[in-house]
Amino acid sequence: MANSKRQLFLKRRMRVRNKLRKVNAGRVRLSVHRSNKNISVQLIDDVAGRTLAAASSMEPSLGVVGKNNIEAATKVGAAIAERAKAAGVEEAYFDRGGFLFHGKVKALADAAREGGLKI
Repeated sequence: MANSKRQLFLKRRMRVRNKLRKVNAGRVRLSVHRSNKNISVQLIDDVAGRTLAAASSMEPSLGVVGKNNIEAATKVGAAIAERAKAAGVEEAYFDRGGFLFHGKVKALADAAREGGLKI
């Protein structure tokens, strides 16, 4: 029996996260979630089990409410880089989840790098 799209996505997400955990133990994780209408990102400390900073296209202060395009991803990436500096985080590993690294996800990562976050 064939797997559903959701099952394949979850399988791909766990494969990515497990590989990253082996290589980057102890570092902060920059986790991305992309829905049909929004894009969000969190800085997660897996050792302590808490979120250090977060940014989303649903925030009115970014001016891209309800948009999920490359422009919105760029603004969210710049915002998370700024909030990471405020939280004292300079280096994180990029957890793309089950999403492919192109388009909006790549734009978010590039904007975070330009903002001074080492990925």
